[in-house]
Amino acid sequence: MKKLINAADKVVDEALAGMAAAHGDLIKVHFEPNFITRADAPVRGKVALVSGGGSGHEPLHGGFVGRGMLDAACPGAVFTSPTPDQILAATKAVDGGAGVLHIVKNYTGDVLNFEMAADLAKDEGVKVEAVIIDDDVAVQDSLYTAGRRGVGGTVLAEKICGGAAEAGQDLAAVAELCRKVNSNVRSMGLALTPCTVPHAGKPSFTLEEDEIEFGVGIHGEPGRKRIKMESADKLAEMLMEPIIADLPFKSEDKVLLFVNGLGGTPLVELYIVFRKAAEIAKAHGLTIARSLVGPYITSLEMAGTSISLLKLDDEMLRYWDAPVVTPGLRWGA
Repeated sequence: MKKLINAADKVVDEALAGMAAAHGDLIKVHFEPNFITRADAPVRGKVALVSGGGSGHEPLHGGFVGRGMLDAACPGAVFTSPTPDQILAATKAVDGGAGVLHIVKNYTGDVLNFEMAADLAKDEGVKVEAVIIDDDVAVQDSLYTAGRRGVGGTVLAEKICGGAAEAGQDLAAVAELCRKVNSNVRSMGLALTPCTVPHAGKPSFTLEEDEIEFGVGIHGEPGRKRIKMESADKLAEMLMEPIIADLPFKSEDKVLLFVNGLGGTPLVELYIVFRKAAEIAKAHGLTIARSLVGPYITSLEMAGTSISLLKLDDEMLRYWDAPVVTPGLRWGA
């Protein structure tokens, strides 16, 4: 195992210390328990957004804390759900009196721990709503979930709902918008290589040199099938067709096309995938109104990609375009 770490049990704490040193103008990092808030939290009268999950998916979630996106993020150990005490502390720290929305990826530990934290926060007088993100069309159930997994759509929900909250929408409206985003986004990914969790010290699964895990989860969970290597165009077709069929998307729909890197894939390859995915979308009569390309929800050093397609309406477009200032995403400011 070759990694730029000092010790496996210090990875998260030292990464958080590095984030604090690099982005102290945007975020504040809290320890024992670990969570990240925007530097000006709590913002009075504004709905606060809180998300979280295992570390190793950076910039998700901590890199998306800041104006126009999340108010707080709770980083668990690598590929491990954050604990209820982290989530409760973050929720209370960013509550500005207008309530808190929990955006939760559909992994069993995340769901249970966010539910417990929400109950505790409500007991202390904090208004909390939660929305589960489950946009992965690869599988109905996996080792980590009951139902579909939450993957790339999480980034899109955090940005769009962050824009709505920053604009002054109330808790019910922001939660409903989050549910709308989730119901209109579909994703699927593939892995060219496994990744190595620092505590494990060995790859999370094995692939032959000519094999791909098709439909892989962001923790390396098995997908639909293991296949032989194909061209980028063929793989983009294999990802896009079930995504388009699942919603289903219709001719003349406006969409946001998001091609994500899983950590070990260079942008030059992601743009090759985007090129073909865009061609396929247009062949189905879809209009690509917005796009995002890059490593925004990763799996350590895993090589691979995921594609997310979001059917847009005017509300989602407005809040996607709204200013955002975070370590991992910023425009319009």
